[in-house]
Amino acid sequence: MSNAFNSIKQGLDEALEFSKGKKSKAIVHEFSPIDVKNIRAKVGMSQNEFASAFGISVSTLRHWERGDRTPHGPALVLLNVVSKEPNAVLKALRH
Repeated sequence: MSNAFNSIKQGLDEALEFSKGKKSKAIVHEFSPIDVKNIRAKVGMSQNEFASAFGISVSTLRHWERGDRTPHGPALVLLNVVSKEPNAVLKALRH
């Protein structure tokens, strides 16, 4: 078997063990709730600017800021990165 296959198989085995509640070598990233309005204010953008810059609909951004909804998945990851390194994300998106 190839190295790539073995690596993928190992990852799947670890994910299965984790899903069964067993201690595994899997690395699980958990993000705490974030304050989207605070992140936007820190970046110094209006709602329209922030939504446009990061590919989020203004409506979704407003829901997050009001607390009607919470970001999940890739959006949550993006917002966590933006909160820590906004300039790096903006620079990467400009290329």
